[in-house]
Amino acid sequence: MWEVFVRSRRGLSHTHAGSLHAPDAEMALRNARDLYTRRSEGVSLWVVPSAQITASSPDEKDAFFEPAGDKPYRHPTFYEIPEGVHHL
Repeated sequence: MWEVFVRSRRGLSHTHAGSLHAPDAEMALRNARDLYTRRSEGVSLWVVPSAQITASSPDEKDAFFEPAGDKPYRHPTFYEIPEGVHHL
């Protein structure tokens, strides 16, 4: 099982597009191209083995993300976004 990430245009981030089955990375990349970019929706693909992804548990979200709440400087509310900047 492989997770597929697609970047739709240069300058944007890759986003999760879905999952697929493949025997190896090369075949996963080819299958991802055929499945997720049939109509030229992307300029870049990443494929990652599903077993290699480590995720936080939704049940522990309060305890896991609580320490970030006391660091307001990490939130972009303190910064002015200059004109002409479209993607941050």
